[in-house]
Amino acid sequence: MKKWNGYQKGVNLGGWLSQTVLTKEHCDTFIIESDIENIKKMGFDHVRLPVDYELVQDENGDFIESGFAYIQNCIDWCGKYGLNMVLDLHKTAGFVFDDETQTSFFTSEVLIKRFIALWNEFASRYGKYSSRLAFELLNEVVEESHNAPWMKIAERTVAEIRKTAPEIKILIGSYMNNSVTTVKHIAQPFDENIVYNFHCYDPLLFTHQGAGWIKNMPLDYRIPYPMGKAEFIAESEKNPANICPRSETIPENGFCAEYFENIFREAIETARERDVMLYCGEYGVIEGTDPQSALNWYNDIHSVLDKYGIGRAIWSYKEMNFSFIDGPLYN
Repeated sequence: MKKWNGYQKGVNLGGWLSQTVLTKEHCDTFIIESDIENIKKMGFDHVRLPVDYELVQDENGDFIESGFAYIQNCIDWCGKYGLNMVLDLHKTAGFVFDDETQTSFFTSEVLIKRFIALWNEFASRYGKYSSRLAFELLNEVVEESHNAPWMKIAERTVAEIRKTAPEIKILIGSYMNNSVTTVKHIAQPFDENIVYNFHCYDPLLFTHQGAGWIKNMPLDYRIPYPMGKAEFIAESEKNPANICPRSETIPENGFCAEYFENIFREAIETARERDVMLYCGEYGVIEGTDPQSALNWYNDIHSVLDKYGIGRAIWSYKEMNFSFIDGPLYN
């Protein structure tokens, strides 16, 4: 399987230009140049920058010049400190991963053309940085029924980007929030510069323990890692959130690196067969988790990512309920 050099150990800049109120004060202060310098000093080789379309495109599809300036700043800072970067469109007009009412994007030609126009603009402005910048077309398609239209949209968008940026790497994920189990449903690579993208927060009962946005999850719920298979299944069955992974993926002796071997296996085989690079754009453990348990989880997933040369970006640098600089890996 191809290894994506320069994108092996990254961190997300969640909450800066996405999933927030995009006021000038926030955008000017949430991430500044010294943060990028700090990320480099911590040993990362790249950042993933989530961006919502409202930063750079109004409801009519017209571009907002001031929004592009923040992206350019990040590109320039990364260049100064020797970091690569993934530009991730986290939200587009008509679709956002955490709002089931916003799905019109997949069937609206008006919104599809607006999406393609935005990526054409990104390619025109930033394609020249292809040696240290990659494009991620869209974050976390959710429904299986949207995957087929999404792949057609992705193919159209890649074709347009290639007119301006023929060699830039382009990341594409599948449905079920970029699940590693749906990598096989990504379209055959459109060219040699496509990267297959997935996210991993498995097992969700552990990584999202006490998360207020998980339906029926008690806010005070805590669970250790690792656990034995039978113990974990029993624990998940009594938790009202009801989010147990497939039991066949859990090793008989309980959670360990073998668990990630099991859930990644099919994606790795797919990437090998199609001769594409594989990238984990998000993974992490929620704040408030027992520090040793969090470290155990990170050690297991990192061992498998490293074994297969799968690049990754931890979620997230600061705040967002998954703060790296306030978490057990940093302190």
